[in-house]
Amino acid sequence: MRAIMADEKRALEQMVLTRALRLNATVQGIVTGMVAGLGIFIATNWLVLNGGAVVGPHLALLGQFFIGYRVSFAGSLVGFVYGFLGGYVVGYMVSRVYNWAADRRERARLGHA
Repeated sequence: MRAIMADEKRALEQMVLTRALRLNATVQGIVTGMVAGLGIFIATNWLVLNGGAVVGPHLALLGQFFIGYRVSFAGSLVGFVYGFLGGYVVGYMVSRVYNWAADRRERARLGHA
């Protein structure tokens, strides 16, 4: 009797742990998007404030991918938007794939695969 209760308790704990480890894809996307957008925004404005003869030639290459981006304050706003959108998509997709893999692992463990 005790062995059955211990097995049920262990199974319940494992199920709670598995359920607790799910990621909220929307929140993960927003956080990743904010980090990416702020990274581009801060890097661009850092170069603008430091100035010099040639301002950020490597960062200016983002203009090849982000239409309207330039190493300027206005460009940093454009870069923030592109960084946020790209980061959101990446964060959202990573969370969805993680949750999908966790669901498959849980189903396989429970024998429902």
